[in-house]
Amino acid sequence: MWFDESTFYQIYPLGYCGAERENDFGQVRHRLHIIEEQIPYIKEMGFTAVLFNPLFESERHGYDTIDFFSVDRRLGDNADFKHLVEKFHEAGIRVVLDGVFNHVGRRFFAFEDVRARREGSDKRDWFNINFGGNTCYNDGFWYEGWEGHMELVKLNLHCGAVTDYIRRAVEFWLDEFQIDGLRLDVSYLLPEWFFEFLRRTVRAKREDFFLMGEVIHIQNFAKNLTPDRLDSITNYECYKGLISALNSDNLFEIEHSLTRLFGREQWCLYTGKHLFNFADNHDVIRACTAIADKRKLAALYTILYCMPGIPCVYYGSECGAEGDKSDGDYKLRPFIGDIDKNKAPELSALIKKLNGIRRGSRALAYGGYEKCVLNNKYLCFKREADGERIYCAVNISDADVTVRVEEAEGEDFITGEVRNLNDIYLPPFAVCIYKRRG
Repeated sequence: MWFDESTFYQIYPLGYCGAERENDFGQVRHRLHIIEEQIPYIKEMGFTAVLFNPLFESERHGYDTIDFFSVDRRLGDNADFKHLVEKFHEAGIRVVLDGVFNHVGRRFFAFEDVRARREGSDKRDWFNINFGGNTCYNDGFWYEGWEGHMELVKLNLHCGAVTDYIRRAVEFWLDEFQIDGLRLDVSYLLPEWFFEFLRRTVRAKREDFFLMGEVIHIQNFAKNLTPDRLDSITNYECYKGLISALNSDNLFEIEHSLTRLFGREQWCLYTGKHLFNFADNHDVIRACTAIADKRKLAALYTILYCMPGIPCVYYGSECGAEGDKSDGDYKLRPFIGDIDKNKAPELSALIKKLNGIRRGSRALAYGGYEKCVLNNKYLCFKREADGERIYCAVNISDADVTVRVEEAEGEDFITGEVRNLNDIYLPPFAVCIYKRRG
């Protein structure tokens, strides 16, 4: 499918466009043109799909949705967004939205009806409510919030009216905006039958619609990567392994995860599956902040693009943008105008090149994974499919390294150098991606 061969660029619209932290529900601010103006840059960098974090009407950060049928007025209106999607499609870039179906904001119309009419509300079954309790908001009744966050009211997905509302919303996004996929927020809390419900809903409209689930722990989730459920899930295990391995000079850590998830043995969890890979996102500190030695960023992104799965880069990180969680998550989602695109030209050039390499390679999109050479500070692995064999090698030490894999000639996609693959030379902190000739 198209998504298996794509490279994604993640955008948090409210932050990217410099929207106010709180929605005052006043006049519409037409800001989506800020994203449209960046489409030529996104295309030039070689990204073929964008993943938008929430952009429908919400109270604050987007995950507290109050209207699934209207674009957040801090960004613009539905016509603005429809135009934006059209412009992305004209550029050959797919558009995936964030579907937040586990919870809503307190100003969601059905919850406001319950607050006003209590037991008399015909929306009372939309939520998990105990009218004999109370909350920190002194509502006079208790309800379930997402992981104890009472500003995020958990939906009762077992209520037919709720799933019908969600179905109509998804069909609306498909019909009105022609979106290409959905990221399902907190999928680890969604019931398995709900994935099948969504798949039936989107399949009636599009056979190639992308459904990707956000999961933090992937140990028992492989059963949901089926044609009738999900296409992909977030790969937090390899994200954590990459950051830790590079900071501790211990590439055994990430290689262990790669073999455990994608190796040839029967016990490997996700062999042949395409997980959604990232070095950072809107929930974790920026890669350029997380990696102590910035010389290792080339290895970080080279492994990210060459390991099994679908690579995704969070906006600004290709330019070396930094950000921590000292101000909640707001430093993780800055205004695009505050990001210096010239801060890390070598990193930007590498990611642009990696996008081109990944886009043109069947082995990197569909190939198996095999470890070739492993040391604490250098690693080489092989990907192979449809007669194409590729070796990815990285060196995170300050010493020269020679890697030996097979007696054959290969060409490095990054430098264009041709070498015998039993004599791959890696200077300090260097990376290479060799394609075997013949």
